[in-house]
Amino acid sequence: MNYRPVLNNIPPVVKNLIIVNILFFLTSWTMERAGVDLVGILGMHYPGSDKFMLHQVITYMFMHGGFTHIFFNMFALWMFGRVLENVWGAKRFLMYYMITGIGAIALQSVVSYFEFSSLHNTIEAFLNAPSADQFYNFVTGHERQMSGLVYTSGNRNLYDYSLTLANQWLDNPESTHYVAAAGGIMNSFYDVITGTPTVGASGAVFGILLAFGMLFPNSELMLIFPPIPIKAKYFVIGYGLLELFFGVSGIQGNVAHFAHLGGMLFGFILIKYWNKNSKHFY
Repeated sequence: MNYRPVLNNIPPVVKNLIIVNILFFLTSWTMERAGVDLVGILGMHYPGSDKFMLHQVITYMFMHGGFTHIFFNMFALWMFGRVLENVWGAKRFLMYYMITGIGAIALQSVVSYFEFSSLHNTIEAFLNAPSADQFYNFVTGHERQMSGLVYTSGNRNLYDYSLTLANQWLDNPESTHYVAAAGGIMNSFYDVITGTPTVGASGAVFGILLAFGMLFPNSELMLIFPPIPIKAKYFVIGYGLLELFFGVSGIQGNVAHFAHLGGMLFGFILIKYWNKNSKHFY
């Protein structure tokens, strides 16, 4: 089979972005097996973390957490991005892609600042006046996040271990035996949460999705589940509301929902700006 005509039909920026993302993914996979954590170096860390470096604002967009992650991002980039690049041209499309990607991580970082500040204040309050009730509320309040982590001593689920410790302390609330262990768990949890990098082109891809919905609002898209057609404008609005719900509720806490919303927000602002300063709708 000759793939050359298919590749030639992909506009240059979209094609090169897909190639670069795949190269980064394969390189990170190879380096990981050599003991080098490329995701930790190039993924976007919280600006308050000692692992943060300025280049991560750009490089995080080219890192992905797994095959499924990169596949769906690149599929959406190909599906919607090639249409936008043909409308806007290479230069404007690349500018849009980069701005929405940077805007995505900017909003995610702002939200993370408030979340991490609240978490830090909660831990400080506990350390100043430790109690079994405070620790129990902390553990149960972070069940989703803790359940995805492993307690290094004994290779146990962090949530299960912490909940067991909290219940033991509640049975003997006057004991000071549990204070050091509880404080250590809370601080370790904070270090893991603030030290986990954000990766992926999803923010820029959501910006592209938003742009497609604005430029071609009545185009029909076929959903996979349920398999029904839906106009692009309703798909974009629905997806945006769903991301907002997930972001606020904390469901799917391992997904940077506010980065997705940031890509859409900055894309909307940029399109409105271009539209205001142009005789044509861009």
